[in-house]
Amino acid sequence: MDRGKDLAEGSSSPATPSRYESQKRRDWNTFGQFLRNQRPPVGLPQCNSGHVLDFLRYLDQFGKTKVHLQGCIFYGQPEPPAPCTCPLRQAWGSLDALIGRLRAAYEENGGSPETNPFASGAIRIYLREVKESQAKARGIPYKKKKKNVKPPDDDDSNSSSMPFS
Repeated sequence: MDRGKDLAEGSSSPATPSRYESQKRRDWNTFGQFLRNQRPPVGLPQCNSGHVLDFLRYLDQFGKTKVHLQGCIFYGQPEPPAPCTCPLRQAWGSLDALIGRLRAAYEENGGSPETNPFASGAIRIYLREVKESQAKARGIPYKKKKKNVKPPDDDDSNSSSMPFS
């Protein structure tokens, strides 16, 4: 039987979710559990960016990325020669991906884009600060990428850049 046709007609066996979808569901469940464990428990409609920031800080205790403190002798060194007592944190890239999945899950679970706490300015600022502080601590400069400005798409722009022989 044609697999595409079988899926289009809605076969009785559900498709295996992608790795992304599985991770998104796990992240959503973890965040929901975090809200339920708050004292007093927080319902999803009452959730705001402050709760999201608390969740991100809570996750730091499970991080695996060494982030040197400013007083550490290895601060700013990408490859420190010896161990130190600086804390392990969640890597910026992991947090950024997590917020992307939770942002999508919020809307898929009935939240409106206008009230999405994962899309707030406070979250963007927090992620930017984490990115910059981790870059400094590891001695890796992050440069802001410049947007490529595309020239107008007309025939004159091509003729000026390609001389005739």
